[in-house]
Amino acid sequence: MELSKLLERIQILETAGNPEREVSALVFDSRKVTENSLYIAVRGTVADGHSYIASSIEKGATVIICEEFPENLDENITYIKVKDSSKTLGHLASNFYGNPSEKLKLIGVTGTNGKTSVSTLLFDVFKNLGYNSALLSTVEIRIGEKVIPATHTTPDVITINKILAQAVDEGCEFAFMEVSSHGISQNRIEGLTFKIAGFTNLTHDHLDYHKTFDEYLKTKKRFFDELNDEAVVITNVDDKNGNVMLQNTKAKKKSYALKTMADYHGRTLEVDFNGMLLNFNGKEFWTTLTGKFNVYNLLLVFGIASELGFQQEEILQAISILKRVNGRFETFKSDGGIFFVVDYAHTPDALENVLDSINEIRTKNERLITVFGCGGDRDHAKRPEMGNIATKKSTLAIITSDNPRTEDPNAIIKEIEAGVEPQNFSKYTSIPDRREAIKMAIKFAEPKDIIVVAGKGHENYQEINGVKHHFDDKEVINELWKLMGK
Repeated sequence: MELSKLLERIQILETAGNPEREVSALVFDSRKVTENSLYIAVRGTVADGHSYIASSIEKGATVIICEEFPENLDENITYIKVKDSSKTLGHLASNFYGNPSEKLKLIGVTGTNGKTSVSTLLFDVFKNLGYNSALLSTVEIRIGEKVIPATHTTPDVITINKILAQAVDEGCEFAFMEVSSHGISQNRIEGLTFKIAGFTNLTHDHLDYHKTFDEYLKTKKRFFDELNDEAVVITNVDDKNGNVMLQNTKAKKKSYALKTMADYHGRTLEVDFNGMLLNFNGKEFWTTLTGKFNVYNLLLVFGIASELGFQQEEILQAISILKRVNGRFETFKSDGGIFFVVDYAHTPDALENVLDSINEIRTKNERLITVFGCGGDRDHAKRPEMGNIATKKSTLAIITSDNPRTEDPNAIIKEIEAGVEPQNFSKYTSIPDRREAIKMAIKFAEPKDIIVVAGKGHENYQEINGVKHHFDDKEVINELWKLMGK
């Protein structure tokens, strides 16, 4: 690609060297430099890309974009100075791949909980409506029927544009994308043009990264602040932070809610483990999804599809044949009549939502057994909160290991136990081995009892000391109840 085309709409402070260049690749990792690459030096949290300018030139880079020039300039190299390399990277990536987000209707969904579910449900709804779409989520990346494994909640901005360009080439009209706070903070969505942005909720999470809740909120809000005036924001006004997201945005403002007046209003008419009878904007329909949090998820899906110009009746018809998202309130029953729920809930709010949903449905004759843990090397403050919630809302809580990463599982469990109130001491036990914890839950359970295994959902591994070991909650549950004759 011609360098002049690549630099369109890029704010340049200074240039040194030949501006007439052909660029073969766009790279911000010096290890991936190839002949005639453009290398952009990004200052990261661990390393500064400016330190690798010389090595990238040795590997074949002919254009360097940076925030400050090296002391010695190579006359064979083109140097371009910009104010912020990280933000510039997004615009370069968009230009390199032909600005694919402008050729699609790109929908971004952010919030603490529900991002994956809403993005995936949107993809499935539009498939039911007969459209070829793209999906970028934590669980997977899809272009139509093609599945690409996902490695991050929000991939790097070059990868995002590459995927969106593929989606354009394969005739996709829509793309649904999960937008994480890390992705916003690290400028991984810079340069993308969003048609609609949805907000689910904001609760305690990722404070290991953002340090304070206020910083976390400001990061999420930045997504909406940077939208253009042709975009639409749909926010959950039942969440106290929903209206905060609308402050300063240029986008058209829309709302959804169950408890208050909103553009998209929902009511739950009936609910059980098989599904729910709902009413959205005066129209009744049945869904096999269940739980209050799924009412919110579906209402946002309904709102987004409506804003994209679809008739509400056809949207609800497409919603009514949806299947549950992998690892999100997945339910199944053993031969002996034990009811299992597997869910990704790994924040206090998500765990509380799952347990509240079950407690609303069950008759109280059944016992509710919750198996859960907390991830290592992550936010410590949520651990005691989750210990309190699980023991308060369950008949029995079994505290176990999640992804301990580099932490001692027993130390994580102790922090969870610290939140258990004295009156609930008799309602929990701790078993660090996750398989043994699930086995204990099944052993304790009787027919009609409900076992929730929370925290990992779709994940099929446990990360221990930097090594991922195969572990799938659903596989382990199915194996154990058959082995134990339950």
